[in-house]
Amino acid sequence: MLSIMMTMGVLLAGCGEGKPNSRAVYLLLDTSGTYTQELAKAQAIMNYLLATLNSGDSIAIARIDSGSFSEKDIIAKATFDIRPSTANDQKRLFKHKVDEFVAQVKFGSRNTDITGGLIQASDFVNETNAGDKYVLIFSDLEEDLQKGHVRDFPIDVQGIQVVALNVTKLRSDNVDPRDYKKRLTHWQERVKQGGGEWRVVNDLERLDALIAMH
Repeated sequence: MLSIMMTMGVLLAGCGEGKPNSRAVYLLLDTSGTYTQELAKAQAIMNYLLATLNSGDSIAIARIDSGSFSEKDIIAKATFDIRPSTANDQKRLFKHKVDEFVAQVKFGSRNTDITGGLIQASDFVNETNAGDKYVLIFSDLEEDLQKGHVRDFPIDVQGIQVVALNVTKLRSDNVDPRDYKKRLTHWQERVKQGGGEWRVVNDLERLDALIAMH
């Protein structure tokens, strides 16, 4: 009888342990070359996220730089306070920092370390212990690394939803349209091999399907 009661106690304890009802979102912004012209669209995405995320949710926005595996590339980050007034102040400050960054970007980075940015992003969302974790990549997905940088290794994105946004076509894609599909397939395979989920959202009118609504 004692063993049965102990077993029931373990089962009941397990039933009460649901995943946290919070979300963590990390938005990576491509700032290379002509893609800086797309950053106004990124501001619209940020505004949507700020309106959607609630107290206890976390958000960060970072640039994809020549070497993005660094805290210095984070433009703004926050975990929203349980008090609505404080959370609203956090959102206003967050928006101000991102708007200021976009206004000052005049020349893009020479290289595009998407892998480094993705590693940094996965570390951030995992540290929040959120129930739903998202990494949004606002980029044409063309990785251009500095000489000597090594990025051809597995990326751990276990349990993370990776969403590619506004994947624009390059001039070279007009020469051979298969290159565009190759880029999408390449990143899809890397994400899935790392244990993550992969989606592409090019229609920015459909942001309502971007993250789970709580």
